[in-house]
Amino acid sequence: MEIGATDYHTAGEPFRIVEAPGVELPGATVAARREQAIGSEAAERVRRLLCHEPRGHADMYGGFLVPPDDDGADFGVLFWHKDGYSTACGHGTIALGAWAVESGRVAAPADGEVEVTIDVPSGRVVAVVRRAAGAVASVTFRNVPSFVVARGVAAGEVEVDVAYGGALYAFAPAARLGLRVVPGDLAALIAAGRALKRALAGSEVARHRSDDRLSGIYGTVLYEELGPLHQRNVAIFADGEVDRSPTGSATSARTALLAADGALADGQTWRNESIVGTTFDARATGRTPDGLLTEVEGMAFRTGEHRFFLDPRDPLGTGFVLR
Repeated sequence: MEIGATDYHTAGEPFRIVEAPGVELPGATVAARREQAIGSEAAERVRRLLCHEPRGHADMYGGFLVPPDDDGADFGVLFWHKDGYSTACGHGTIALGAWAVESGRVAAPADGEVEVTIDVPSGRVVAVVRRAAGAVASVTFRNVPSFVVARGVAAGEVEVDVAYGGALYAFAPAARLGLRVVPGDLAALIAAGRALKRALAGSEVARHRSDDRLSGIYGTVLYEELGPLHQRNVAIFADGEVDRSPTGSATSARTALLAADGALADGQTWRNESIVGTTFDARATGRTPDGLLTEVEGMAFRTGEHRFFLDPRDPLGTGFVLR
């Protein structure tokens, strides 16, 4: 097996872009292709090869490029991590926007903006790529509609709020668990995030209101207030994975909570900081019957071009996950 990939990071979180995964993933939509990938051993072999050690690590993230749902999008993507395939990925969308322009996949002016439209399992999203003097300067992620699911939900002994931003997230102040959102508390934050997710598994708030393929609490977000419209958070997603970025889809969901609280007016920007100190700026841009429209602005940088190999003699095969 030989696979090519381009790596980016968005606010510190990796994203491995695979243009040609080398497997057939049939389906009329990206959401249908995700269902095929989940059940495809061929796709799973590629995902494990690229995500697991020694070529990746327990917190690796990436995506397979696939055809879009129709001609209205530039391409589609299946997001993956060490445990499978996610329904949404804001940091990945930001990375894909930068990659699409820098690779020439989507033509862009040397000074100005271009929209890169991407079909993902949760719907159609847009990366607005801004260039200055021929270089990408920022990328704004326009998400599917976000909405509040429930408030004050018991997750064991802790109450959480649940909101949707392309995936379902449970939110709680870190102080409620006696923690800070700092690297020194990371092990305890992971344990708390996993415990809260387990407590909500199979509950009514873990069900998407119209599409069961989007059901399940994807991540737990623990946060703390740093100042007016300035928070720091960490998302513990999948099975104990840690997002180094502020998490794009969770930032959309958090924006829906802030707007519902009256803490954020339409067009007003708030800052979300990650556990490593990187930031996204987010805002509410309008409302639809399906939920709140949001924008999350950040930046992604290319970190490498790779050719990965699987030697048939290698006893480790497609790799392992130590954590």
